[in-house]
Amino acid sequence: MLTKISITTLCFFLLFAKLSFAQDQVKYRSLIKEANALYKAKEYQESALKYEAAFVALGNRGMTNDRYNAACSWALVAQVDSSFVHLLKIAKSGHYNNYQHITTDTDLTILHSDKRWQEVIDLVKRSQEKVEANWDRPLMATLDSIRKEDQQYRQQIRSVEAEYGRDSKEMRAHWKTINDKDSINLIKVSAILDTRGWLGTDVIGRNGNSTLFLVIQHADFKTQRKYLPMMRKAVKEKKANASSLAMLEDRVALKQGKRQLYGSQIGRDTAGVYYVLPLVHPKNINKRRAKMGLGKLENYIDHWDLTWDIERHKRRIKQLRKEKHKISKD
Repeated sequence: MLTKISITTLCFFLLFAKLSFAQDQVKYRSLIKEANALYKAKEYQESALKYEAAFVALGNRGMTNDRYNAACSWALVAQVDSSFVHLLKIAKSGHYNNYQHITTDTDLTILHSDKRWQEVIDLVKRSQEKVEANWDRPLMATLDSIRKEDQQYRQQIRSVEAEYGRDSKEMRAHWKTINDKDSINLIKVSAILDTRGWLGTDVIGRNGNSTLFLVIQHADFKTQRKYLPMMRKAVKEKKANASSLAMLEDRVALKQGKRQLYGSQIGRDTAGVYYVLPLVHPKNINKRRAKMGLGKLENYIDHWDLTWDIERHKRRIKQLRKEKHKISKD
């Protein structure tokens, strides 16, 4: 039987280990970020060394994607043995199964003549076949078509606006096309959700799974509220991404007149200037985003050329509310 002293000592060491691991995780993410930046700058040798430092910081462990990227950096400086160390590790673990990508990735071309290459791709192919064994191919094809229609016209929004103007008849016609497509897609996706529930990647793959979210995210408020509990349950069951759920949670909250939790929704004022829509406790935004698998808000809003400033955000939201109140009174 453990004595009180030994129990206290055990608790102390467990707490210390937990804190130490958390610190290692922070260091790991920081080094991986540096390694990714060096890769983008085509500093492949330095990038590879940063990846290695990250794995050491985490007790010679590493995420599958990070090990794959390390293999690419080593391959690009002709360090074939170092590259295979990582590729064989993730291939043998069964955690990497993107056969199409690895066989077409030009970063790894130098490895193709090595006898170990065939071993790697054979392992990856077997992992992919195992993952895809229960896939519903016909349904995946349907969802693929839905995804293309959902994204095709949205990707043209900026170019149409740039050519004709935000309030032009051409822009209004473009949005009508989007809304018409959304309505048709929603009928199809609602039928899937109502009969089969929120299907995971083990049945419809990553693209099919994210298509379910995209269509509901672009649906009307009543529909979003209807399927929000289903998506929450799907995230708990690992059938949907928490990061996607965060976006739906934010949309529903804002439509209910509440503030968003994760900062995923960006507004645009009458002058065409983008801004972050009202947030719950802005100071803690990045902590909440991290829990949902989202990156920092400042990096996210850079897509709209925005710079994150909490005090400026508060002033802006306060001013917008005043203007809205004045308009409603008039």
